[in-house]
Amino acid sequence: MDLSRVAAHRPVRVRDQERDAAVLVPVVDGASDEDGRFEADDSDREPALVFTKRADHLGEHPGQMSFPGGGREPSDGDLRDTAVREVDEEIGLRRDEISFVGQLDDIATVTSYSVTPFVGRVPDRSYVPDEREVDEVVVLPISGLTDPANYELEKRVHPKYGEALVHFFHVHGYTVWGATGRILLQFLDLAVDWTPPDRDPEVVEMDPDA
Repeated sequence: MDLSRVAAHRPVRVRDQERDAAVLVPVVDGASDEDGRFEADDSDREPALVFTKRADHLGEHPGQMSFPGGGREPSDGDLRDTAVREVDEEIGLRRDEISFVGQLDDIATVTSYSVTPFVGRVPDRSYVPDEREVDEVVVLPISGLTDPANYELEKRVHPKYGEALVHFFHVHGYTVWGATGRILLQFLDLAVDWTPPDRDPEVVEMDPDA
């Protein structure tokens, strides 16, 4: 994994949404396999990313896999401050533990947020989820996220909103998709020069009321 392209990336901004939000893409350079989630033939330590599994009772995206982060508050000096505050609240990751590397492109979400992803190196340690927002903190290895067998692509066709490609990463019983999947796709492109397998997506006709 080489984060120099992440550091050099000039992010595209999205400025036409109702609210701003920020997330951290937490990179562990050498993650240990205490929970047995890495492949059996992987080395004891390998690059990985830290995700959160959102609490089931949340109104937006319950139970989904996310990078830690959230909406900007008036007290935040900038969006990096938003990301730092949110990761501390959600998983207990302190500002002084983050070594910021760069910033990815903003993305617009179906909930009218503009999300700014920051990338930073973080320690390989246990993180404690805030049960009000997070069910579980999950560390997934880069090798699993880039395994073509774990990748799935859908083309969703909605009569009102048109067509959208949706990326799914299925690793060790967890599925990363949606806005987080889009962020992950760009990170993997820049950090490990990974592109999705060339395959035709499954076409899914969406409910007009969805």
